[in-house]
Amino acid sequence: MSQFARYPSLIDRPVYITGGASGIGATLVRLFAEQGAKVAFCDLNAEAANTLAEECFSLETPDGVTVHKPRFAQLDLRNTSDLKADIEAAAEEMGGLAVLVNNAGHDDRHDWLDVTEEYWDDRFAVNLRHQFFAIQAAGPIMQKAGSGSIINMGSVSWMLKQDFFPAYATAKSAVQGLTTTMAHKLGPDNIRVNTVVPGWVFTERQLEKWWSPEGEAEHLAQQCIQRRLYPEEFARIVLWLAADDSSGATAQSFIIDLGGVGM
Repeated sequence: MSQFARYPSLIDRPVYITGGASGIGATLVRLFAEQGAKVAFCDLNAEAANTLAEECFSLETPDGVTVHKPRFAQLDLRNTSDLKADIEAAAEEMGGLAVLVNNAGHDDRHDWLDVTEEYWDDRFAVNLRHQFFAIQAAGPIMQKAGSGSIINMGSVSWMLKQDFFPAYATAKSAVQGLTTTMAHKLGPDNIRVNTVVPGWVFTERQLEKWWSPEGEAEHLAQQCIQRRLYPEEFARIVLWLAADDSSGATAQSFIIDLGGVGM
């Protein structure tokens, strides 16, 4: 039996997750499915997404809660019209929308001297712009329902003054501004908006593209708990924010990084 929390309020709750085919996003899709939520997600990687949806549908829960097969749509988040249309379609199919998780992002490394205007705009489109337009689509649906939880993905990169992806770090530093602004705007409708901020989460992509023994040693030395942080333990703060258990939390930033930032 799982040693982790079960959230009755998440059973049959409609959830939309961006970038859900791999990494933290795939973990979120699986964990929400295990809670009995109705999950829709989008990504570019159709093969990985369809495999994940089938795997989730075969899950067995410790308390016998029904697992719904996640709904997947292949789309490019830079096309905000497609994203908004899919959120509205998913809500129609699921009978509403109670949770939006703005998870998608891309932390490609780049040298500041090589950045062009086009690349700068693309990094903002991939890491920030879609979050606002997803809220623009989900917000009115939640307003009609009289409640909702929106969870935006931030990053500790700018807090740690990491300098190997300035466009990414700048975009991610703006996420909390989006969160607090929309939390104030949507609060009268009982819609909560929060940011979750991961440290270096050891996903397959991180290990394949950015890992080195020297880099890991340097990073872990900055943490209070000097071990790797994994997607499952980071993702559980998102479950809590989606559930009724966090009803008093809004306009906040929740850092999960094993004590690396030190705030």
